[in-house]
Amino acid sequence: MSQPLLKAEGLAKRFGDRVVLQDVGLEVEEGEIHGIMGPNGAGKTTFFHVLTGQHKPDAGRVTFRGEDITGLAPREIACRGIARSFQLMNLFDDETALVNTMVATPEMRARGFDLFSDAARLEAATERAQRALADVGLEHQASARAKGLSYGERRALEIGVALASDPKLLFLDEPTAGLGAEGTERIAKLIGSLRRKVTIVLIEHDMRFLFGLADRIAVVHWGQVIARGTPEALRANPWVQRSSLAA
Repeated sequence: MSQPLLKAEGLAKRFGDRVVLQDVGLEVEEGEIHGIMGPNGAGKTTFFHVLTGQHKPDAGRVTFRGEDITGLAPREIACRGIARSFQLMNLFDDETALVNTMVATPEMRARGFDLFSDAARLEAATERAQRALADVGLEHQASARAKGLSYGERRALEIGVALASDPKLLFLDEPTAGLGAEGTERIAKLIGSLRRKVTIVLIEHDMRFLFGLADRIAVVHWGQVIARGTPEALRANPWVQRSSLAA
């Protein structure tokens, strides 16, 4: 049996006297969309932070493609092929969509802004960024400044920035936050189209959205994974039914 792309075992995290994660585990198979859901304050975002290096776990282990990445810095984890978006967007508002995306490319990360003196690498970074913008439907907005984009376009741009790093695994934190029904539908179609290119793990508060996209879902509550399975299995889970989390 092949090993999962990402595996977390026994993760624990506390801040002072507050236990946020306790013995949390997760397995993500290559090519799937894996959802994480739960009520506010359940520990979902802290879990993301531990998996992507923003927080070091107090206990437990994380492996990616069979390699132990536990406690590595975010930059080191990104270099291994993991990218993420954030619940609160991180964009350079005064730069164009293309420049925002170029900043995340491997060529730019390797050379920094010295890249602009290297014509071949600059061309490679530009082409990679343009492909990422096309993947998220923003190729026509490449020269638009980020601050001039609509909220939904900014959400899509943030995903494009993450894709420009050429990840094998993409973490998305609340990609529909602040979007209306039409914007949510566009993001759902976008994420569905990306599954051919990258494995995706997403936190999402919109359960109808999540149940319509994910192959498997982990339910996090009280800092623990209390249920996991396919959307169909979770709809039939008595706890999920009582909690009103199921779509």
